[in-house]
Amino acid sequence: MSETGTTTAQSPGAGGSSGRGAPDYNTVLDRLNARINLEKTRPSRIDPERAFKLDRMRALAAALGNPERDSRFVHVAGSKGKGSTVEMLASCLSACRYAVGVFSSPHLVTPRERIRISGAMIPEDAFARHVHRAITASEKLPKDLGPATYFELMTAAALLYFAEQAVDIAILEVGLGGRLDSTNIVTPEVCLLTPIQREHTEILGDTLEEIAAEKAGIMKRGVPAITTPQPDSVMEVFRAKAEETGAELRVLGQDIDYSERFESSPELGPHMRVSVSTPRCVYEHLPVPLKGQHQAANCGLALAALDALRERGFEAPERDVALGLASTPDTGRLEIAWDRPRIILDGAHTPESVEAAMRAIGAHMRYDSMVCVFGCAADKDMAGMLEKVAIGADKIIFTKAASNPRACDPEELQRRFGQQAGKMTQAVPTLKEALNTAAQAVGRDDLIVVTGSFYLVGEAKALLMEAARKRDGG
Repeated sequence: MSETGTTTAQSPGAGGSSGRGAPDYNTVLDRLNARINLEKTRPSRIDPERAFKLDRMRALAAALGNPERDSRFVHVAGSKGKGSTVEMLASCLSACRYAVGVFSSPHLVTPRERIRISGAMIPEDAFARHVHRAITASEKLPKDLGPATYFELMTAAALLYFAEQAVDIAILEVGLGGRLDSTNIVTPEVCLLTPIQREHTEILGDTLEEIAAEKAGIMKRGVPAITTPQPDSVMEVFRAKAEETGAELRVLGQDIDYSERFESSPELGPHMRVSVSTPRCVYEHLPVPLKGQHQAANCGLALAALDALRERGFEAPERDVALGLASTPDTGRLEIAWDRPRIILDGAHTPESVEAAMRAIGAHMRYDSMVCVFGCAADKDMAGMLEKVAIGADKIIFTKAASNPRACDPEELQRRFGQQAGKMTQAVPTLKEALNTAAQAVGRDDLIVVTGSFYLVGEAKALLMEAARKRDGG
């Protein structure tokens, strides 16, 4: 009998009761939040030698009965587009009637968002049970391994839940890097590598080649590794790693027939379409469900992953795939979170992604003027992002997320931006005040865009959800 009161057939790694009754969700969450959370730690304060120990994750998995051996996986690494690729692939597989687990990060409102099956978040009781078990097991590991981190415990809980629920396939998004990421204890059916950019240089390395080597660390012998087109220096690293590990490297648009085009239709408005064809399948002119030209290659990568999975016994008919793509959630990705005034949420947090968001808004949406509510972490490329914000924004309101200890002071952002562009700006201390200020500044045909940080977007989403409940009488 499980802690939920239902009888389940479980493998040794599939979870189960601690024998003392169901743990309390909030108590477990407090214990989890007390662990080292690298997402909220300044990179300069992270010791990679202690923070990233695959031996610790392997030991934790072993203590839990190796749940990673009970599921099949797709493993996704890269600098940009991981989350979008994961969501499109998961939606397609769900439409093909598979039970699809997803482990992603970060979350916007609740950590339960990180662990889902076929779109549904892990229930509170299951979350508490599996995280509790992971914490308990971690406390019994050899002291020289060091304490398990927030992300490692979440990874373990996800693996336990997917094993317990006997998912058909689980898609794991790498948290940071790849080679030493806690997700890298799995042997997947296919590895995916999204575009590589300079990021987390204090941890992953100063050069694009060093970063690419960390990402390529997810490659495994005999496992197809599919990548979007990359700079030549990155491709050299990928090809060398594939040869070293015995992985089969496939490049979208080179080894896999791929094309993309932009069009507009009365039904869908402006959008991208992609085609992917191999000897096994043909996905022709499918609409990309997420806005922006940059999403086309991510969509192509998801379709190429479906083709690789077909080699391994999965069915993915074009009709079902098309339906799945169309139902891909856009949460935090140019998401229209409020209608009047129109409020767009986008988690862009690098210069490249901010530029892509601004250009996508210009290509896909009609509006008179844009007010951008912007906040970012102090250790990000602030100058680069501020330069790109100026591409589309007519007015910028600088603020910060209350939940991010790394957040830059709004007045500092305003000062830096003032050195770059002559736009109207304002600095306010809280996001709630920033949204209210923006709402007073826009007309019916204007846009409010919240961007610069997943923490900022998550806080905005929570505020708008609460406002919607009050509006609807909830």
